Amino acid sequence: MTSVSATRKAARPTYRCRECGWSTVKWLGRCGECQTWGSVDEVGAVAGPRTVATAPARPALRIGEVDVARAGVVPTGLSELDRVLGGGLVPGGVVLVAGEPGIGKSTLLLEVAARTARSGRPALYVTGEESAAQVRLRAERIEAMAADLYLAAETDLATVLGHVATLEPHVLVVDSVQTLASPQVEGSAGGVTQVREVAAAVIQVAKQRGMSVLLVGHVTKDGSIAGPRILEHLVDVVVAFEGDRHSRLRLARAVKNRFGPTDEVGCFDLSDGGIVGLADPSGLFLSQRDAVVPGTCVTVTLEGRRPLLAEVQALVAKAHGPAPRRTTHGVDASRVAMIVAALERRARAPIGASDAYVSTVGGVRIGEPAADLALALALASAIIDRPVGADVVAIGEVGLAGEIRPVSGALRRLAEAARLGFGTAYVPPGVLGSGALPQGLQVVEVPDLATAVARVLGVGPH
Repeated sequence: MTSVSATRKAARPTYRCRECGWSTVKWLGRCGECQTWGSVDEVGAVAGPRTVATAPARPALRIGEVDVARAGVVPTGLSELDRVLGGGLVPGGVVLVAGEPGIGKSTLLLEVAARTARSGRPALYVTGEESAAQVRLRAERIEAMAADLYLAAETDLATVLGHVATLEPHVLVVDSVQTLASPQVEGSAGGVTQVREVAAAVIQVAKQRGMSVLLVGHVTKDGSIAGPRILEHLVDVVVAFEGDRHSRLRLARAVKNRFGPTDEVGCFDLSDGGIVGLADPSGLFLSQRDAVVPGTCVTVTLEGRRPLLAEVQALVAKAHGPAPRRTTHGVDASRVAMIVAALERRARAPIGASDAYVSTVGGVRIGEPAADLALALALASAIIDRPVGADVVAIGEVGLAGEIRPVSGALRRLAEAARLGFGTAYVPPGVLGSGALPQGLQVVEVPDLATAVARVLGVGPH
């Protein structure tokens, strides 16, 4: 009896994760240790070849014989999107556009499809979240009607592929990839298996037909793209479409791009009448006032390789509680707290017992440390109630020791400030000797925070 039990126990198969080595006596679709999907295999299973060689349909070509015309870039008609994509859509390329709900992804891609159809190339817009009538109403509202723009409200992958075979579009828009499903694959729409199958099928038909594909992707609560990570690996371009819902500004940035750079940013203005590109969006981030107000300062940020002027505002008020408040909007709260501490300790600014409110203009979010100096000057200006000059920009990172550190792209930032008519720029040491400075802009180097406050506001340490 014991020997039979031991034999059965020995014959019982075990399974091990190929990624981390975690083992179990039962097969699971997901590793219980590293949480990787599809990595659990049976130990000792015979891994023989599953695929046999077949005759290729097309012979391999010498690299010099490959027709490069098929990979030519076709502009979308939206210059800001072309900037991000590397010039436009590539035939056979698959672009994943991801963003939060209501941010304007569908509006953007509907505009792209309409412009494609107006150029004489048919476009197919597949919607799995709305009806065809709803999409048409949006198209009429944003003036995206076109004779060669076709709509299909489908959630079945096979039917969508049938539409592609019938219409032979140059551009296919799928809104969204999480709504399509194949009855040949287990799982519900949006699941890991279904998303992988949908993406693989769409990519295959795109490569075969030389058709450009735009996929809409959802994001999770933390901002990452929903679905399996393999979805981002399969597509050629991943574009993050982001912005503040309470602002009209939208930014498109390439997270991955096999056809162009990943450091370009496209700016769009989203309104009830549609979406348009903004070739010069800096004016959106500057307040329009006749008089200079204390507590404001302008800086130059870099979105990718693109310089944008942004205004930060600060308000310092008497605290009415035991702990002073630090309220921020558009800037990192922890960064502001460090700047407040450096301002109080290194520049002797009396701010420790006061409430501090810091915000940006136009809904822009500033995440780089190059805006530290402007934040510090705006706070110092609010403390002493003395305004910073209207033609002043400040660029530099503030350290906890009070030093002003250099930032990347200083000359590019200064050129943008000079183009928009600013007269004086306060920068970290080393900028004056780094290259040719723009004409008409006075550049002043400030080594530390106390010196910057004294020169800009005309006051010394208290």
